[in-house]
Amino acid sequence: MTAPILITGASGLIGGTLATRLRAAGDATRGIDLRSTDPAERIDIRDRDAVFRAAEGARGIVHLAAVSRVITAERDPDTCWSVNVTGTGSVLDAAQRSPTCRWVIYASSREVYGEQDALPVAETAPLRPMNVYARSKAAAEDMTYEAARNGGIAATVLRFSNVFGRVTDYPDRVVPAFARAAADGGTLRIDGADHLFDFTHVDDVVHGIVRTIARLEADGRSLDPVHLVTGTGTTLGELADVAVRLAGSAATVVQAPPRSFDVARFYGDPARAEAMLGWQAETDLASGLADLITRFRALEVERPQTDGDG
Repeated sequence: MTAPILITGASGLIGGTLATRLRAAGDATRGIDLRSTDPAERIDIRDRDAVFRAAEGARGIVHLAAVSRVITAERDPDTCWSVNVTGTGSVLDAAQRSPTCRWVIYASSREVYGEQDALPVAETAPLRPMNVYARSKAAAEDMTYEAARNGGIAATVLRFSNVFGRVTDYPDRVVPAFARAAADGGTLRIDGADHLFDFTHVDDVVHGIVRTIARLEADGRSLDPVHLVTGTGTTLGELADVAVRLAGSAATVVQAPPRSFDVARFYGDPARAEAMLGWQAETDLASGLADLITRFRALEVERPQTDGDG
């Protein structure tokens, strides 16, 4: 059996899907996540010794663990910086110290681009992080490439954009929130109807990570940053309209002002991912959203009903 791949953030939307995909392909995996139900995997990435022990014998690391939401970072910037920067330092240190670890993939975000002058955004665009979350991710990107230069490992940065596709995702993230409200005939609250983003299905993102692993293991050299994006921009207003239409429900849409710390417009150019990894997104937004609505409705059907007799 080949050496395992360590996945940090293994209980999350991307991490859980990736672990399932790798195991189905015959790869051994090892996961750590502060939210894990397994005590052996419940590790804080800021604990250097624990991370080092988890990395022992691993052939590579996919580093997904993070404070992963802009609003969470705004509410607690110190924890965001500690986890995303100090924690990443622990992971990179473990990779450098491990005699078996050959590569690291760092999961970053389209947030590092901030507001750009032109769309679509290429990976060569200047980084303009405009909130604490974005600044922490940009700093960790630099740390990742510095570790690769000094530590004898290959590394790359993958930048994700508005990943969606599972009912187990944070319920107040925009896509699952809209899908659930549309399925239930509830209210969809839009914070900035004209804000425009590149919504990417988790299955496509995981496919891109798998392609990246293959490239790193084949070449043994670091890769320039790559964003895994569809290349299509959709406004939040359009997203809400599509969700309601697909659900065929009596859901209502309520508009609210945009949040001050959010990037307003982004969609990326997927050309580098196609050229470097042979990757392109395959799940369009409507298909992914329709599937999510169906899954939310199935949850409602499966939910136990009370008999109402007190």
